[in-house]
Amino acid sequence: MAQASRSGTELVHVGFGNFLAVNKVLAIVTPNSAPIQRMIREGKKEKTIIDITSGRRTKAAVFMDTGQIMLVAITPEALAGRVASARGGKMEKAQAD
Repeated sequence: MAQASRSGTELVHVGFGNFLAVNKVLAIVTPNSAPIQRMIREGKKEKTIIDITSGRRTKAAVFMDTGQIMLVAITPEALAGRVASARGGKMEKAQAD
């Protein structure tokens, strides 16, 4: 599921031939709440949104450490699972403690 590039960055497949840099992810959230929708609207105005949904419904918003917000068409749970498996299960271990 995860791929490593030449620079050592691990990439996670998020659908439709798009990948996400695992080490750049700060938060994965659902876009349903008003504050997140507001941040997405403001991001579109500021051109900091990267829409990789391929025209599908946005199911998750991923906040990157670069300040961009990526809109993806897979659920936050599925995406978090892919990120956790790419990181070697570190997230699952942290949640179990």
